[in-house]
Order: sequence, then structure tokens, then C-alpha cells
Amino acid sequence: MVPERKKPRMDGVAGLASPLGVAISEGDRAVMGMVQAAIETRRLRLAYQPVVLSRDPARVAFHEGLMRVLDPAGRVIPAKDFMGAVEGHEIGREIDCAALEMGLGALARHPALRLSINMSARSIGYPRWMKVLRRGLVASPTVAERLILEITEASAMLVPEIVVAFMEELQREGIAFALDDFGSGYTAIRYFKDFFFDILKIDGQFVRGIERDADNRALTAALLSIGQHFQMFTVAEAVETVAEAECLRAMGVDCQQGYLFGAPTLKPDFAAAALRKSA
Repeated sequence: MVPERKKPRMDGVAGLASPLGVAISEGDRAVMGMVQAAIETRRLRLAYQPVVLSRDPARVAFHEGLMRVLDPAGRVIPAKDFMGAVEGHEIGREIDCAALEMGLGALARHPALRLSINMSARSIGYPRWMKVLRRGLVASPTVAERLILEITEASAMLVPEIVVAFMEELQREGIAFALDDFGSGYTAIRYFKDFFFDILKIDGQFVRGIERDADNRALTAALLSIGQHFQMFTVAEAVETVAEAECLRAMGVDCQQGYLFGAPTLKPDFAAAALRKSA
């Protein structure tokens, strides 16, 4: 009788994590430590990127506030370099609170500004986040109608029923919601009947080279059709060339965002204009 062969262990010595797992874990701990230090020393900033109208790119529909961390030397670290490590931890909720607080402050200071702020579905029901929101809404009577909350597709699907109830509550107060990175995750289409997102942001992977990539055009057309059917304002992300912008405009995308129209900046035009006016 041939003895049953055991499958070889993939993590080396029994009871020990794999070297790759250890490296990833140590890397995440280092990132979390860096972000926690930035929170404690208030080295957090919002970088603002314009979202422009497809039919008239000189007109800004709204800005997106993107979280940035400054390292001890003052260098700017974008969210993509740390959010993956902190998203599922308490630090992620602190980041969401800080982003919302800074965004609400900008809305209060600039009455003509419309601004989107990113948040995780994990922050729904987080007491401090709701406290920051409530405090910010009373600062100006028009803040709610100028605030857009962005939730990524992947985050929304963590707790879809809770997201739906949360959105319904805040939409009654005038706040709009954007579904970010649409097409990058695994949204159950059936939830579109319940979500009622106001804005649909098409993931940038479908935008690259769209004017010469038939597959990207077909996929973007499908995503755009879903957005239009559910009466959502559509935004194409990561637009970098004039050819991409023209193709998206011809397809009927409402707005566009990307380096073609402006990189995220800590010193946006609307803030500079306010300074000149007050001088």
C-alpha cells in the first residue's frame, strides 16, 4: 500500500510564517508607524485635483481632496503608498476623520468650492467620523450640498446594506455620493437598484489608450451605460492625453479627471485666488 503523500508546506518551518509574509507584515507595521506619527504631529494634508466638464474642460465641476502624509523631512507621500496598510485598522478611521475635517474646513472657507472626500465603508458608524461631519455641517448652511463623499467599489461591497442606509440618511441632508474606481472590483449589479449613487467614477484602467483600444472602448461603454441607466453623473478617471479626452467626450462621459487637466496639488487655484482677494 502506497503511503499517502503529504502536501509540502509553503511557509517553511512548521509554525513559522513565510519569509514573504514576514516581510509584508514588517513593511505594513513600518508604514502604520509612519502614518501614526504623521497623525500625532499633524503632518497630514489634502491635495486637490480638478474634475472638469467633458464639453468644456476649462470649467471645473468639483475638486477631489486626496489625502497626503508628509514625512519628517516634509516630503509628500500619496495615499496609494499607505492606505493599503492602514485601511483595515483604527489608523484608517483616523485618516478618514482627518480627511473629512480638512475637507469640511476648505468648504467653509471657500463658499464657491464643491469638493469630494474619500471615505471607507468601515468608517460608517465610527463615532468620531460622524461627530466631525455634524460639526462641519453646521459651520455653513451650504456645506452639505457642496460635499461629495467617495466610496470605492470594493469598500462599498464590504457591507452593502449598511452603505445603502447610510447614503439614504445623508442624501436627505443634501450630501452627494460617488462610487469610486467603478469596474475595478466586484460590485453586484443588483445593488445598483438600492445604492442610488449620484456620481459614477470609471476606473482609469479602462481609460488608458481608449482611442486606440477597442476593448477599453467596449468596457467603458458598458460601464457608462450602467451609469446613465441609473441616472448617475459619470466621471472618467486618470485621463492623460488629449486623444483619450476627446474619445471620452464623444462617448458621452460627463466629466473627466486626470493629469491632463491638473495634478493633485497642496496649493490649488481656488485657495490662491482667495489669498489674492484678501490681500
